[in-house]
Amino acid sequence: MTALQKIGKVLLTFLKYFSLVFFAFVAVLPIVSCVITAFKTETEYAQTNVMELPESWLNLRNFADAFTRANMGRAFMNSTIILISVLVVSVLVGTSLAYVLNRFQFPGNGLIRSLFLFATLLPGVAMQIAVYEIMFKLGLINSLVGYIIMMCGTDVIAIYIYIQFFENISVSLDESAIIDGASYFKIYYKILLPLLRPAIVTACILKGVGTYNEYYCANLYLQNKKLYPTVATSLYTFVGPLGSQYNLICAGVIISLLPALIVFILFQKQIYSGMTAGSVKG
Repeated sequence: MTALQKIGKVLLTFLKYFSLVFFAFVAVLPIVSCVITAFKTETEYAQTNVMELPESWLNLRNFADAFTRANMGRAFMNSTIILISVLVVSVLVGTSLAYVLNRFQFPGNGLIRSLFLFATLLPGVAMQIAVYEIMFKLGLINSLVGYIIMMCGTDVIAIYIYIQFFENISVSLDESAIIDGASYFKIYYKILLPLLRPAIVTACILKGVGTYNEYYCANLYLQNKKLYPTVATSLYTFVGPLGSQYNLICAGVIISLLPALIVFILFQKQIYSGMTAGSVKG
């Protein structure tokens, strides 16, 4: 190896690790800034920069004010109801639909798959006028049930994840169960659904994160913010035309992150195994 090649190799290694450190710093910086701001009083925030440490790390008043004034207790309750309902319905509908599309060949099977693929190309915002009109005609505006029904809409990515897993499950399992007298529903529920656990974990992570953080539709369809706040919309209590209380907003952000952090710590083994299994075919 020549000296020039050695210099190039060292430079390439330096650039690789420098880019990793730089992007890690970019990702962590907003979180650090948010934590620092959450412990500052309103006067401190106005007189210091965002990275200057607070005078006291024992100032928990912002967290108490954010929780009570933003009605975060009800927001967490509503978000939990929405999240559980959406995940349960999405898993049942998505897995059963993928089961039909994969295990049964019928006229229009390929067309349905193509339509699902076409639906992923349409931006959700562009369809909101039609969706809002439908929701209004059905009387589902400002209704928690209506919002849940809308959020349970077919998750195309999850369906393709389930179909991929069904393709890796031998059809001989179905044939053996049919010989033993099992119905198609029993094959799906008793045999295939338990085998889909890695795919279900992957789909639930993707769907759950999107549902928990969803703001646009929650703000548009759940118009009674006192009765139907969600975790995402409750944080906008401290945003107004006369200014924003960023110390309370940051405290609310940290509170909203705690449930997700606790779930991740408790189920990180299942999450990692599900994501790894869900990313490999064959």
